[in-house]
Amino acid sequence: MQEIRADRRQHIIASAICVLAEYGIVEFTFNKVAHHAGISAALIVHYFASKEALLEAAFRSVVRQLNNQATARLRLAAGPRARIQALVDSHLGHNDFSEETARVWLSFWGQALHVPQLARVQRAHQQRMLSNLKFDLRQIVDAQDVSPMADTIAAMIDGVWLRAAMNGGVALQNGFARDLIFEFIARNLKGTLPSAAATSFDTVNPATGQLLATIRIDGQAEVDKAVARAAEAQKLWAKTPGVERGRILHRAAALLVERNDVLARLEAQDTGKPIQETIAVDVLSGADCIEYYAGLARTIAGEHHDLGTGAFGYSRREPLGVVAGIGAWNYPIQIACWKSAPALACGNAMIFKPAELTPLTAIELEKTYRDAGLPDGLFQVVQGKADTGRLLSLHPGIAKVSLTGEVGTGKKVMVDAAGTLKYVTFELGGKSALIVFEDADLDEAVLGALLANFYSAGEVCTNGTRVFVHKNVRDAFLAKLKARTEAMVIGDPLNPATQMGALISPAHMEKVLGYIALGQQQGANLLTGGKRVTTGDLAKGAFVEPTIFTGCTDDMAIVREEIFGPVMAVLDFEDEAEVVARANNTSFGLAAGIFTNNLTRAHRVIAALEAGTCWINTYNITPIEMPFGGNKQSGLGRENGKAAIEHYTQLKSVYVAMEPIDAPY
Repeated sequence: MQEIRADRRQHIIASAICVLAEYGIVEFTFNKVAHHAGISAALIVHYFASKEALLEAAFRSVVRQLNNQATARLRLAAGPRARIQALVDSHLGHNDFSEETARVWLSFWGQALHVPQLARVQRAHQQRMLSNLKFDLRQIVDAQDVSPMADTIAAMIDGVWLRAAMNGGVALQNGFARDLIFEFIARNLKGTLPSAAATSFDTVNPATGQLLATIRIDGQAEVDKAVARAAEAQKLWAKTPGVERGRILHRAAALLVERNDVLARLEAQDTGKPIQETIAVDVLSGADCIEYYAGLARTIAGEHHDLGTGAFGYSRREPLGVVAGIGAWNYPIQIACWKSAPALACGNAMIFKPAELTPLTAIELEKTYRDAGLPDGLFQVVQGKADTGRLLSLHPGIAKVSLTGEVGTGKKVMVDAAGTLKYVTFELGGKSALIVFEDADLDEAVLGALLANFYSAGEVCTNGTRVFVHKNVRDAFLAKLKARTEAMVIGDPLNPATQMGALISPAHMEKVLGYIALGQQQGANLLTGGKRVTTGDLAKGAFVEPTIFTGCTDDMAIVREEIFGPVMAVLDFEDEAEVVARANNTSFGLAAGIFTNNLTRAHRVIAALEAGTCWINTYNITPIEMPFGGNKQSGLGRENGKAAIEHYTQLKSVYVAMEPIDAPY
């Protein structure tokens, strides 16, 4: 009986929240709640003696929801500053509040000043927020500054909601507000508790925890020296005929193939990826890229323009000069090749900074280029963290920055590059859709979904982690998918039988596990996986089971946000137009894929999807011949193919007069 009463009470509260979202507090009545709940108003009076009591219960329910989301966000955050930002995001409803929840929250803010019961709940909520803020602020500011800063941040959050409530209860537009708060935090935390600048960092095998190397960090002096060497070498390289540049690049590609076994092993140790991947893809795909641009080097040219008998014109494709490449940790040597090969083929010099988590194979690539006969200074590796990368994006001697990384990093690099009007090419994050239509070959679609989610332990930017499956084939698809997933071999990356290795670091593993917990908390069904792997020696590493969620909705964090781990979200759909709209409802636009045997539908849907790289009846295949890149916030420009030549050269137009000048002077 108590359970029935609790369920009925919760049903009334949920209906009250829906009524508040639709009508607001002013028009809120027991009759409207009763109509929505499908019960009598008298029953509501029985459970809640007054309107104020029901409003208080609804307010407490919304506060619990917000606090649960805040707790999940805090678990995902690494470090006190990230936790503070996560707390601000969750209390502003950033990416977590539905429009309905935001309207209800605004309604409460409009009445909390006048209704004692609501004010009491609000004060308790504010005290919880202040407590969390102070906990993290204590770690990064002086003791006397903790309370004032926490009070100020809390007041800014409260002020945003109060102002919105006073403006008529319009749903909050929080993007500008959160930017102002983060700017305040950054401005006031800068320089607090300064620590000695690190001069080196360790790179660790994420599968074993073993130290692989200690790397020296390059600072301003080292970057300046590298840029000067590159500028000097590039002058001669730009004058070298394309055919000769191509010969050197051909030799470099051949050397990479010869050294594949050694480099693949090193890449597996540095990334945690299985050797069966690195030996077949990582190094060899980099060699393919260098070989491709070695062939294109002699073809780089402008155009001739016939302007009649009195003149003609032509254009020249010329190198930019010294360019910078900033790599990501998921495909270290491949990314270094994807950036350096077109740059060098076009006559540029490149300074490349690998990710600090995977610094080793870029060093070997530099040796390979040198052994192939590339003149000194044309490809140099600098090491470090974000500060070293920023030295490149700010340096006046660098003409272009090509970055593979997160959206936030791309925005920062773009701001820095704007100071000297650098060219930029960005390959950023993604939350791509993979759509399985009812006429698809389900065995092929399952293989595609596995490749789109669990290859490289899910640490692939293009991964199709939003898997939309037509309702008519959902059950059959899930049965096949579950069986194939649970048969995957997780283990030592250096064992050729291993199909899935470790995540890049313990910190990233915790982030992925945090998203898995958040998915369960937000109501998704865990079909398989979801746990850290700790059997035997794997307990020393960052291993997570391949994880599949079903029963997902578009507003869940695991569906909207890039996790970069082995986590698949499966969603249902019934209609083609519906699924295209849902697939496009994201700020990302890197990739997309569909499985269907209907040829007309295949091309129609691909044309409608807002993504830069797409596949039909396969996934994650990226041949060097085809341009690669994203739309929207997933990037600018393209890598690979002939399109990359445009991003590593600039055009010079030349007008040639063949007749005397006809001037009126």
